[in-house]
Amino acid sequence: MNEDKASKYHRLRRRADLMGTAVAGLLLLALSFGGGSQRLRELSAAIGQWVPGGFEEAVTVALLTIMLVIVLQMVELPFAYYQGFQLEHRYGLSTQTFGHWLTDQAKGMLVGLVLAVAGSAVVFAALRNWPDGWWWISATVFAIATIGLAQLAPVVLLPIFYKFKPLDRPALADRLMSLATRARTDVVGVFEWVLSGHTKKANAALAGIGKTRRILLSDTLLTDYSEDEIEVILAHELAHHVHRDLWRGIAVQTAALVGGFFAADLALRWLEDPLGLRGLSDPAALPMLLLMGGAWSLLLMPLANAVSRAQERAADRYALKTTGNAEAFVTAMKRLSQQNLAEEHPSLLVRWFFYSHPPIRERIDAARAFARDGAQA
Repeated sequence: MNEDKASKYHRLRRRADLMGTAVAGLLLLALSFGGGSQRLRELSAAIGQWVPGGFEEAVTVALLTIMLVIVLQMVELPFAYYQGFQLEHRYGLSTQTFGHWLTDQAKGMLVGLVLAVAGSAVVFAALRNWPDGWWWISATVFAIATIGLAQLAPVVLLPIFYKFKPLDRPALADRLMSLATRARTDVVGVFEWVLSGHTKKANAALAGIGKTRRILLSDTLLTDYSEDEIEVILAHELAHHVHRDLWRGIAVQTAALVGGFFAADLALRWLEDPLGLRGLSDPAALPMLLLMGGAWSLLLMPLANAVSRAQERAADRYALKTTGNAEAFVTAMKRLSQQNLAEEHPSLLVRWFFYSHPPIRERIDAARAFARDGAQA
């Protein structure tokens, strides 16, 4: 089989991703049934007992979470290095030095630690105080947190990793703000996203909710794309807000969280004795909860991707109708395909399980069909 460069790149990325996930899953399984989670609990409790003020249980959960996240990060680090650094350099996509990449990994781990500790605190507090309804209480809090993170992302989370500055191209900024106004979407401004220090890939986004919503254009996009191409790319992003895809996504995610936590409740009650737990709220249950959460996410991934692909197709149609510029859409997709090394013809299985967007070739063909239909109308 003659495999093109893009297909090989994505195949190797998927393989590294799956191997990292499998190793992490096996580690969680071993900790859950091999006594490791109890030893982590005892170590955390031994440290937590020195904390005054009756916060021993909370500190135990926090310390166990921190240790577990660090162990998982260390186990997955070789796969992350291969996927996120070595492959990106091999295929000419990364501009990062190893030190810069490692710094980003450290930042990501710190952010992950904060979120993981907060999430564990919510779950185990609910398990202790509301053992019969902890699953729906946890899901509700997580759903609210998702909305908060979406609002904070462009002003708190993304600046940890990237630099942003107001776009210094007034004509283009006015054009894009006018496009947002026509889409009845309020934005605080247009910002240049300095992505070139990380990658040669191009990207654009409409990030945030309400007063934090802003247009983000990577410098790699601004350098190589025409204003017509940038406009049609942004029209696609605006479509997600016009179609309320963010809120639909949060609703779907909330339903998934409720289902996942309910399944975890059933599993914990069934496995309480085999796992050697002292009760449902035993912090030693954390590895099994993470394992079940990962398994639930994998189970729902094909459905979530199918919903996402349908939304992306609708956003493409909106962009074509709004701008009336199928030619710019096609040339933009071609540029993105080459610059981001997109896989044009993934297999049905790969598309079904891994693709949240339609393949580039399918999007180009749909745009050309749209142009033909419009010309014949």
